Amino acid sequence: MNNEERVLNLFLKKDVDFLPSQITFSDVTRHAQISQMLGLSGPEELDGYLQNHIALTFMSDDIPLFYRNDVPTLQMLEEKGYCKVDWDNNICYDNWGMGIRMYCDGFFTCYAPLAGDSEQNKRARKFLPERLWDVIDMPLRQAVKKYTAPDPFSEHNFDWFERDQALKGDFMVIPSGYFGIYERGYATLGFENFMLQMADDPETIETLLTKIADYRIAVAHKKEEYGFRVCHIGDDLGTQCAGFFSPDMFESLLLPQYKRLFAAHKKYGHFMIIHSCGNIMQYLPSLIEAGLNGWEPLQPCNDLRTVKKEFGRDLVLWGGIDTQTLPFLSVPEVKNLAREVISILGKGGGHIIAPAQEIMNDVPLENVAALLETIVEQREKVLHE
Repeated sequence: MNNEERVLNLFLKKDVDFLPSQITFSDVTRHAQISQMLGLSGPEELDGYLQNHIALTFMSDDIPLFYRNDVPTLQMLEEKGYCKVDWDNNICYDNWGMGIRMYCDGFFTCYAPLAGDSEQNKRARKFLPERLWDVIDMPLRQAVKKYTAPDPFSEHNFDWFERDQALKGDFMVIPSGYFGIYERGYATLGFENFMLQMADDPETIETLLTKIADYRIAVAHKKEEYGFRVCHIGDDLGTQCAGFFSPDMFESLLLPQYKRLFAAHKKYGHFMIIHSCGNIMQYLPSLIEAGLNGWEPLQPCNDLRTVKKEFGRDLVLWGGIDTQTLPFLSVPEVKNLAREVISILGKGGGHIIAPAQEIMNDVPLENVAALLETIVEQREKVLHE
């Protein structure tokens, strides 16, 4: 059984020889340094050392967010027309008009094209796609009506889909959907503005979210052409305590877009994963009914035993090992934590063993090694408990 088959069998509810796993670092530009510190010959050996099962691939429209620290990649994207970089101020502007702070360990969106900030608009204008030059200075309702998403079928948008076909088998290749619908919405209006408008002007928010979802829906058949079996949408819907939205707001504004998107994929038989940080248990029944098949990164702000009991039959659960404590634990504590989480989530299968978030720069590499050692020790054993 290869890595791709092992992951797919979780979604098909078939037996696996052992549970798949995934350890991802937050900053791709550190891979060479991390590989050297682990005694590897180069970053190409890192996934093998970590025994990772999943490889994310990206449309060019989505690459700038993840490769915001990778200068050669940003230069390549600039040449192909998929971003413009303000090198003096270390801001990358993507094709949606979003400004991304460079050289950060995590994501930091620092410019929203429809936020109505005239001073920021002046500085950003020359870095934005031409179709947004007039839109950014319009009143909000007019701006949202005029705003257009990028053309998903522009030349080179699927270059990495093509390239990463070679990884299949060794990995389950999943096309990324990070900054999916809600996140792309608040990145377009600005977070506070978006939240206020959800209450004050829901029709305008619905118009914006529909345009964003239409983009995602348009490429569903393209993902089928490339033979992807598991697809993905990324929206952080929760705080550490509960969801961001009242049930009524979620059901009226967000859920209809997820239903549309999931339906577009379900007609091809795709399995759907949502990336959502935080506690989103209140939304899971509706999302499962809409067609959701997996959830990452399951964070321990959700009660892991309750999640497994209530949703483990319906969802592949990816994550669970608390990344917020990993920088501060001793090696034995890391191993004990990993064993406990794998025992809770792994019984009966349906679990991709992983940290509850990407590994940040402050996690000691000896803790990463301890985590990997425990995964290998427990990944088959837990299936027979």
